Amino acid sequence: MSNFVARPSRFPTAIRLGLRDLRGGIRGFGTFIACIALGVAAIAGVGSFARGLVEGLEREGRVILGADASFQLLHTELPAAVVAALGERGTVATMATTRAMARTTATGDATKSSLVELKAVDPGLYPLVGRLETEPATTAAAALAPRDGLPGALVEAALLARLDLKVGDSLILGDRPLRIAGVIRSEPDRLAGGLGFGPRLILSLDAFRASGLIQPGSLIRWMYQLDLGSSQTSEADIRRVVADMRSRFPDAGFEVRTRMNASPQLASQIERFSQFLTLVGLTALLVGGVGVANAVASLVDRKRDDIATLKALGATGGLVFAATLTQVGLLALVGTAIGLAAGAALPSLVVGAFGSVIPIPVSTTVQPLELATAAAYGLLVALAFALWPLGRAHDIPVSALFRDTVDGTRRWPRPRYLALVAGTLAVLVGLSVATSFNPRLAMGFMAGAAGIFVTLRLVAAGIMAIAARMPRARNTSLRLAVANLHRPGALTPSVVLSLGLGLTLLAVIALVDASFRRQIEDALPARAPSFFFVDIVNAEAPRFDAFIAEKAPDAELNRVPMLRGRFVRLGGRPVEEIRARDDIAWALRGDRGITYAASVPQNSRVVEGSWWPADYNGPPLVSFDERMGQGFGLKIGDEVTVNVLGRNITARIANFRNIQWDNLGINFIVVFSPNTFRGAPHAHLATLTYRHAATAAEEIALLQQVASAFPAVTTVRVKDALEAVGQLATQIGTGIRGASIVTLVAAILVLAGALAAGHRARVYDAVILKTLGAPRAMLIRTYATEYALLGTVTALFGLAAGSVTAWVITTRVMNIPFAFAPLEAALIILLAILLTVGFGLVGTWRALGEKPAPVLRNM
Repeated sequence: MSNFVARPSRFPTAIRLGLRDLRGGIRGFGTFIACIALGVAAIAGVGSFARGLVEGLEREGRVILGADASFQLLHTELPAAVVAALGERGTVATMATTRAMARTTATGDATKSSLVELKAVDPGLYPLVGRLETEPATTAAAALAPRDGLPGALVEAALLARLDLKVGDSLILGDRPLRIAGVIRSEPDRLAGGLGFGPRLILSLDAFRASGLIQPGSLIRWMYQLDLGSSQTSEADIRRVVADMRSRFPDAGFEVRTRMNASPQLASQIERFSQFLTLVGLTALLVGGVGVANAVASLVDRKRDDIATLKALGATGGLVFAATLTQVGLLALVGTAIGLAAGAALPSLVVGAFGSVIPIPVSTTVQPLELATAAAYGLLVALAFALWPLGRAHDIPVSALFRDTVDGTRRWPRPRYLALVAGTLAVLVGLSVATSFNPRLAMGFMAGAAGIFVTLRLVAAGIMAIAARMPRARNTSLRLAVANLHRPGALTPSVVLSLGLGLTLLAVIALVDASFRRQIEDALPARAPSFFFVDIVNAEAPRFDAFIAEKAPDAELNRVPMLRGRFVRLGGRPVEEIRARDDIAWALRGDRGITYAASVPQNSRVVEGSWWPADYNGPPLVSFDERMGQGFGLKIGDEVTVNVLGRNITARIANFRNIQWDNLGINFIVVFSPNTFRGAPHAHLATLTYRHAATAAEEIALLQQVASAFPAVTTVRVKDALEAVGQLATQIGTGIRGASIVTLVAAILVLAGALAAGHRARVYDAVILKTLGAPRAMLIRTYATEYALLGTVTALFGLAAGSVTAWVITTRVMNIPFAFAPLEAALIILLAILLTVGFGLVGTWRALGEKPAPVLRNM
């Protein structure tokens, strides 16, 4: 020994002691490593995959956009001077997109119609970038060229199925027949267009202009795709071109997208969704932190004699703390490394398994920043949850060698260790906020997680206090089970903390999903209109009203004028300088629907200010949505500037309205006084609501009649739109529920670890009770009753906390009614009981199998 002590070492004593102790293996630390690895893998995997999606969008931005830059304008085409200036920079291809109704050439009851997402292109130039794949294989120029007097069209296979057509057949778009020349298999710039509600139809610009669909005020987006001539053109070159065009034509009113932000909404949604999944992974990691604390506390408990011996030989409390921290740190590094390896491999695994169905290019390169962030999360959580039990190891006295093993004295760690815990938690919160897409959400999440942890600890203390004060039960098993809930070394705190957070998250996801589905399936269809009619030409509006009154006399038609405009200034501030909350910032991006009205619109009521007279003819006034106005910091009398048809219109806020958004009626954020747009070309938007429950046959018949009588009017059947939204919600919900399983798995791991950590105490209890004559069946009933009580109380708390959180999310964020789901609630309670009793009895069965003699000899 003297030679070993004298041997020089490059490591401090604490590290050498910790490393030497690890030579005996890592028994009892499987849960520790698994919890850290699982949480780190979730965060690293989600972060890497999301970053891979964003990088893929950026790398393939030129293909996704179909050009280096796209200059876009609603309703009207760009002036010839602007197009000419773009042509000086490179190749310019004109394109237009809108929604329209396509119908078969048959007449009467045989007519079929369908909503389509229409794209009109220059056949000789489309696509500027990328490749259009069709069946049969052809080019846009060949497919869209007229043949036998009919212009060609390319369609998606879904349209052929809806209209019962095939390649070579003809259909009618507007008042123009088209020949179906092929089926679209791959469209290079499809992602840049966002979500569509109908199948794609591509035709030439000449055919589009001849279709009769271009009317004053029609919702047509005109796009001028600019190819600068080289894929090596730098981002700085593109920015210079955009800046030059904006300075030369400041009043043109165009929006610009470049290959650097080819699909900004999609990139934003990817970041938001990845942020949510990252928080789910962090939840799993925090749940795993309980397992870390349990494992470290169990280590300290097993090492009490060793620690006391070291202190008897002169070791200080600080040395003991540092040596034990070395072990914990190394194990945390092992768990983190396993998690990082799994997370880094996730993008490649997903692309390999589902690459053919993912419509977005995914970069599978290693993402160092995301991996470093996940590693920091893992190590910080391990440190934060390990410091408290490690701090207690500092004060284990030498006299522990002579005390009974059931001494349950609990002491708070020294102030220095409490300060370390607080500092580590502060860094963890700071990391969460700094890496979050939404810092407020991250702060709210961390505050909520801390609140739930504290509340769970209080719940555990409450269970123990109530159990200690309950009257003695006559039934022996029940009496022992209640006593086990509050005795020294009870499993109550560990089990409640292990399951509580995981069950809370599970309840939140289940109840939010149930509320959303209830709103989609039950509430909305009962109150929602049956149809939306878009692009009703101003001159055709009276005839349209008369037609609907004749064909659907038992229905209510609500028609309003509609224009499209984008906010330029709010309250004297350019919209680029306004930093709004995420739930309302969407209103500042791109074009919004706007209208004018002489009286307060349906589904609205004035809550501040006053409405203008019906014959008002003064300076332009505007009515603003109350929630939006508050979010943007507006007040009565402030000025609002919108760009409509390339012109900036400024109006003063006369009032704020409370709007009922949940009935799918016609609602607008801003409503102007009628004199504001006098003489401006525009179309109308209408809804049709049946007073009785219309059958599908009635709705489809009316849809076909409107499509035949008014070819330029786009008809959207609300039930079809709700079905599309419901399918999207189902897919998102499935992904979220799948991600939440990570948290539940972490909770199960921690629960198993907590029950395993109490194995020694269970062996001691079982030996004493068996020695006193207790039969095995009674002990099993005792422990089963204890675990069932713990599981039930924890599930009830998780359900209550999850219900409150889900209520806040649904009513305050999603603005839909909260719907409690009894079946999901019952399943959560049953799951908690089965997990707790199941894992508990597995460990108990092992404890009951221990021989009494060896245990009694070592007491």
